[in-house]
Amino acid sequence: MPTIDWKPDRASDVPIYAQIVAYIREKIATGDWPVKSRLPTQRALAEAFGVNRSTVVTALDELKAEGLIEAVVGSGTVVSNNTWSLLASAPPPDWLSYVQAGEHPPNQPTIQAINRHEYDPQIIRLGTGELSPDLLPSAGMAEIMGRLGGQNAQLGYTEPKGLKSLRQAISAHLRTRGIDAPPSSILVVSGALQALQLISLGILRQGSAILLERPSYLYSLPVFQSSRMRLTGVPLDEEGIRPDALARLKQAHHAALLYTIPSFHNPTGSLMSERRRQQVLAVCERERLPILEDDVYGELWLDEPGPPPLKALDPNGLVLYVGSLSKSLSPGLRIGWVVGPEPVVERLADVKMQTDYGASALSQLVAAEWLSSGLYQRHLQTVREALRARRACACESLRRWFADLAEWRYPQGGFYIWLRLRRAVSMRTLFSRALAEGILLNPGYIYDGTDDCHLRLSYAYADEQQMERALHRLSRLIREMM
Repeated sequence: MPTIDWKPDRASDVPIYAQIVAYIREKIATGDWPVKSRLPTQRALAEAFGVNRSTVVTALDELKAEGLIEAVVGSGTVVSNNTWSLLASAPPPDWLSYVQAGEHPPNQPTIQAINRHEYDPQIIRLGTGELSPDLLPSAGMAEIMGRLGGQNAQLGYTEPKGLKSLRQAISAHLRTRGIDAPPSSILVVSGALQALQLISLGILRQGSAILLERPSYLYSLPVFQSSRMRLTGVPLDEEGIRPDALARLKQAHHAALLYTIPSFHNPTGSLMSERRRQQVLAVCERERLPILEDDVYGELWLDEPGPPPLKALDPNGLVLYVGSLSKSLSPGLRIGWVVGPEPVVERLADVKMQTDYGASALSQLVAAEWLSSGLYQRHLQTVREALRARRACACESLRRWFADLAEWRYPQGGFYIWLRLRRAVSMRTLFSRALAEGILLNPGYIYDGTDDCHLRLSYAYADEQQMERALHRLSRLIREMM
C-alpha cells in the first residue's frame, strides 16, 4: 500500500482536487506507485490529504478518465497505467512481480502497520519494545562525543570481528555477568537482529528446524523463515521453557538449534529460574543441541539481578550468546555482539564482511567509551529506577481498569507485561479500533499465530500519563467488544 506524506497547499490558487490529481499522477509517472499497486481507500486518502471524501472522489474520477487508475473487483482501486506507458509502445517493467518474487517473505500486515504508525507523534505506543526518548542518555552521549572529538576518530573500515578496543570492553563487561569470553571469541554486529541473520546464513542448513519458546518474538520476524527454517514452539511453564517437551521435540523434528530468551522474555516478560536453566543445559548437552541465547534484556532487572546467563553456566561451548546495547542504551547506535567458539565467530565475521563490511566504526568507538568509562553502569542504574516507576504506574492502571477483564504477572525486569484477557475477542478488530483511538498495540497473534487473548504491553516507552490514559481507553474498547 503506498505511503502518503504530502498534503495539498490550501493557500494555492490551484484547486485542491487538482493538486491531488497532480500528486498521484507524478507518483505513478515516476514509478513510485507501480502498475498494479493498490491505492488506499477513499476514506484513508481523505484522512491522509486532510480533505473531504468528495474531493478525493473528484480527483480519482479524473485519474480514471486519464486511464491511470481503475476499480478492480476484490482489489479496490489500482494503478492501471502510467504516463510513460501511455506514450511508449513498450510496456513498463512490472515491478510488483519483482516484489512478489523476492525470496525474503514480507512482514505480517499487522507488523507493517505497527512499523508505519510508530513514528506518528499523535499515537500512544503501548506495546513498543524500546526505551522512551526521555530515558535515552542525551547528556552522556554528548559528553562521550566531546571526548572522542579531541581524538583521531576512526573513519575507515574496522577488522572483520569489529573494533578491537570495543571487543576488549565487551569482554571486560561480560565478566561482570559471569561470562569469560576473550576478544577473539566476540563478533561486533549491528544489533542483535543482525546476529540472527548471520547465524541463519552462516552456520545453519536451509530447512533446519529451530526450537523456541511459544510464544516468541522470533515468530514476528521472517529472519529464519527467509532461509526456509522451520520454527517449532516449545511450551512454557512458570519457570521457563519445559525441558521434557524440549527433549521430545528435538528428537521428533531433528532440530538444529534452540533459540531462547531466558531473561525477561519477549513477549511474556518471564524469567527462567536458575534451576530450569541448569535443566535446559543438561537436556541440550545430552541431545547435542546448540543453544542461541538472546540476552538483550538481561541487564534490565528491576528488583534484584536475575540468574546468570546460560552462557555463564556453560562449560562446554554449547551456547552462542547474543547481547546488545539497543534495549539498554540506544537503539540508534546499532551495536550488539555474538559470543561463541572462535571458528563460529570467524565464520559469522566472514559472512558479515560479505553483507555490510562491518558495523559503523564511529558507533563502535562510542560504544567502547560507554562500556570502558563506567558511564554505562551508571546509566543502567538510572534506567532501572525509571522503569520501576513506569512499571508501578502500568500495574496500578491495570489493577484499576482491568481487574475483571484480564490477568497478568508482575514483571521482574525488562519491558513487558503479557496481558491475558479473560474472554477472547477479535484481536485484529481490537488492534484496528485501538489505532483509531490513537493507541498502538502489539497483539499476541504476531508472536503466536493462534493467540486470540493476549496483548504485549510495554511500560518502557509511553510516559505515565499517556499509559494511564491509553489503558483506560483500551479497557473501554474491550468492554464494548465483550
